Formats: sequence, structure tokens, C-alpha cells
Amino acid sequence: MNNNTQVSDRIKQIPKSAIHEMTRLSKKIDDVSFLSWAKPTSGAPEHIGRSVIEAINRKVVDGYSESMGLPELREEIVNKLFKCNKIKAKPSQIIVTTGAIEGLSAAIMAIVDPGDEVILPSPTYSTHINQVVLASAKPVFVPTIEEEGFILDIDGIKKAITPKTKAIVYCSPSNPSGTVFGEHQLLQLAEIVLEHNLMVITDEAYEYFTFDGFTHFSLGSIPEMQKNVISTFTFTKTYAMTGWRVGYLLAHEDLIPQINKAHIPLTICAPVASQYAALAALNGPQDCIGKFRKQYESARNLMCGRLDNLKSLFEYQKPAGSYLMFPKILVEEGKDSKTFCEDLLREARVSTTPGVDFGPTGERHLRLSFCVPNEMINKAFDRIEEYYMKKYGSSG
Repeated sequence: MNNNTQVSDRIKQIPKSAIHEMTRLSKKIDDVSFLSWAKPTSGAPEHIGRSVIEAINRKVVDGYSESMGLPELREEIVNKLFKCNKIKAKPSQIIVTTGAIEGLSAAIMAIVDPGDEVILPSPTYSTHINQVVLASAKPVFVPTIEEEGFILDIDGIKKAITPKTKAIVYCSPSNPSGTVFGEHQLLQLAEIVLEHNLMVITDEAYEYFTFDGFTHFSLGSIPEMQKNVISTFTFTKTYAMTGWRVGYLLAHEDLIPQINKAHIPLTICAPVASQYAALAALNGPQDCIGKFRKQYESARNLMCGRLDNLKSLFEYQKPAGSYLMFPKILVEEGKDSKTFCEDLLREARVSTTPGVDFGPTGERHLRLSFCVPNEMINKAFDRIEEYYMKKYGSSG
């Protein structure tokens, strides 16, 4: 029997993850310099782990929590949203999720029907694309304006709306470009959403990591938008809690029970031990956030400086947030970013992520992560420069 007939058409539409494929290939090579992982290397603050050990000893983590999450955690999330995002919410509007990813999946499943269209600014996080496809909906890509720092093309979004358009999904600060969508543009987006009675789903994973005077703005803070926005957040980036897999979403009270219908079969509840970790993260000292931001800004500046020495190979837009950037490949072989990154891995022992994984305008780019130590960045770029010096006789 042809096993391909046993696979759904939805899954067939989803390409193999370039991020995880690069990880797999990297394991075959010794001493790789990793610029491909959007995973902080610093680790979570120690008090978070200690709090979970205490919870384990109190024997409170062995059973399920409420599907929507621990009540005391949702109370603290409400306080955080008011203090940091200017959002007035109630615990009944919060679902604690298994990372922001599961919250995004539940949100999309709750509002999208097969055949609906979902607008995605491009480049965009590959998982967002796949979540739309898994919901049997159609991703509609609207290119961002790269030469202006990958900002939203508001006119392009207006033109992309059809009777089948159901939602807009975006990430700010952006994965992969590091763009911080400004308040002015997001207010314009809100007007479009309200005019056409659409839903907008936000991924605000990198909310605390903005630079150069840029600030994060949450659409959920606009009172008129409360019935039209689902906001997702995570502890993953803020507190370097990648492996804990805990996040949360905010939506209107009328919508939360419907999202919870999708949340329960996806995960039942977020891991209870991780929920206690999240509670400790919110209640504990917050100085780690400023420390991480300072570290990422320093690493960003270093990476930009190293790219400046490779002007014949790459051009880039300086990221205003996150810990990611999305340089354009100028050499001819960059037309196929997957092959380009595989060659870089094999020949220079540097792991990067092909831009093609982030939507149709991602080709000819590669994603670089600067949440790694400066030593790793320098080591990687030393290798890139040496490789291209041998190949072209010049690296700059």
C-alpha cells in the first residue's frame, strides 16, 4: 500500500521544517557555530526552578489543573497585562497554554473554517503558516516593506481582503525580521479589522525585547478591539523558559469558552509544574528581563558590525526588537536559501535558517539569531569570512 494515501491533504501541504532540518544536519558535523536557534542560552533564573521543586515536594503538580490554568496564575497574568500592556482584563479572559504555540493553534482552530482566508504579513513565522494550513484555511501573504525595515504594507493588507478573509495573524516584534510594528501602523490595522469585522491574532512572544527607543504596543489595549483580537504571550522568551512550554492567551469573555473547546483536545491543560514556574516568574524579581535585553542589544550590535564587513554577500535591516534578524543574500547562489544554508553548514560549520521557511518573500534571505554568547557570533562570522575569502577572494 502507498502510505502517502494514508496522509491527510493538510499535512501534505506542510513542508518539512527547515529549522528542524538544519538542526538534524548539524548533528552530523562537529563543532558547529549555531546562529539558527531562537533559543536563549542563558537559562531561566534559578528561583524559578527552586519554586517548582517546592511545588513538587508539596505534591501539587501531579494532577491536572483547570483547563484554563491555575486560578492564582491567571490572577497574576491579569496584573501583568494591566501593568505592562495597558490591558484591562479578568481571569475569565485568560487561558494558560502549552507555550504561545498551542494558544495560537487553539485560537486559529476556534475562529477559522475550512476555506477561510487568513492574512499573514510576509516574512512571517513558519509555524503561523502551518497552523492556518492545519485548520484547512488558506494563508494569504502580504509582503512587508523590506527597504523600510519590514514594516506593514497597510495598503497591501486592504487590497488582500476578500469575502473569505476571516483573520489576520502577526508577530511583533517579528520572527524572523526583528521588526517592531509601531503603534501608528497597528492603529491603522485596527481600523481595517473593525471595518471588515475580522479577527486579529497577535503573537507577542518578544514583547520585552525592543531597542533604540522602539516600544511594544498591544492591540488588546484598544477598548474598541476587545471583541476582535486574541492576544498570545509566552514565558519562553521573557524568562528564557524555552523547555517549560508555558504561555497564555487573552480574548473576549464570549470567545474564551469557544477557544477552550479547541484548547482541551490539544493539551487538556498546560503542564502544571510549568504553571508553577510561570507563577514564580511573575512573582519573582524582574531584573533578568533588563539583563537579557542588554545582552541581546549588545549581541545585535556585534552581529550588525560583522555583517557590515560582508557587504558584498549580505545586506540587512537593523532589527528593532526580538533577538533575530533577516539578512538578504546578495550572491547568486542565495536564490535558493536552503542550499545556501546547507553549504554554509557543511563548508563553514555555521548553522543558519533558510529564509524560504518564512513565506514566499523569505527566499534569498537567512534568519540569524543573536540570543547566543558574543563569542559564538564572532566564531561563526570568522568562519563565514574565511569560507568566502577562499571562495571569492574577498569577503567584503
